[in-house]
Amino acid sequence: MNLEVNYLGLKLSNPLIVGASPYCDDLYAARKLQDAGAAAIVMRSLFEEQVEQEQRSLLHHTEAATESTSEALSYFPAFEEYQLLPDEYLRQIERLRKALNVPIIASLNGCHPGGWTNYAARFEAAGANAVELNLYQLVTDPKLRADEVEADMLETVSSVTSAVKIPVAVKISPFHSALAQFVSALEEAGAAGVVLFNRFYQPDFNIEELEVEPQLKLSVPSELLLRLRWLAILSPHMRGSLAVTGGVHSAEGVIKSILAGAHGVQVVSVLLRHGPNVLSSLLEGLRRWMADHEYTSVDQLRGVLDLRRCPNPAAYERANYQRMLQSWRV
Repeated sequence: MNLEVNYLGLKLSNPLIVGASPYCDDLYAARKLQDAGAAAIVMRSLFEEQVEQEQRSLLHHTEAATESTSEALSYFPAFEEYQLLPDEYLRQIERLRKALNVPIIASLNGCHPGGWTNYAARFEAAGANAVELNLYQLVTDPKLRADEVEADMLETVSSVTSAVKIPVAVKISPFHSALAQFVSALEEAGAAGVVLFNRFYQPDFNIEELEVEPQLKLSVPSELLLRLRWLAILSPHMRGSLAVTGGVHSAEGVIKSILAGAHGVQVVSVLLRHGPNVLSSLLEGLRRWMADHEYTSVDQLRGVLDLRRCPNPAAYERANYQRMLQSWRV
């Protein structure tokens, strides 16, 4: 049985990729992931804000500014609180490259064009096999138009992809009014693949202290449904690779993602809950299902249920919405 996949032009032994997480901070933990079956590992993100602070060498001014309001003090980490500072991040790429046999995917997180994107070239020089560009932005300015936001994102992607020879995957949110067109534009800007989707961590209200409090919650399997739908819609039109992240907690989730069109299946939350050995059980479940359904390779089942090949394409569109609403009775 052949579990090999091609993701971003990288030949992987299977579809399972460890998404951006703390696991890459520790070489021992990273080796355990590789031994358990991880086919590639994404490092935690290096943030636009980190790089720009270091480049400007104005750390003391930045810290003074963050203390000007209680909101800033609560939400933004001090420079030294980031787990991997820019130079240490590069050294960690080098250490991981020497310690592991699987591809190392470095991660840049930002949204605005700027000098911080130059770090992609430094990732490549340090030994990264690919870059995952995480376009995380929540637009709150009512004067900022959607086309302006996306234009900035596309300029950022073009800046990164033109600076490196290694492949670049772009991790996006689902909150685009014409997502299929935007993904096509990302490919035109040089993206070798797209990762679906960012998880926005929603803050909560403390009604006693009258404060907004950050909340960190791991993903749950129900989050996979949105990703399956867009994998299936985008798969027939993509030249490059598709990866899913968020909501994959079982072998069934892995199988569904591939049927929808994913080349790579990223897992994080299930690892944080159960440890690296869960990768082995996910792979075994995939093998067992493929054997039971007489598939001999992952390539055979990829996209079987995408928009072009599934028996009922309307299920992805308004027909499904209407049918579900009409099915309720009181």
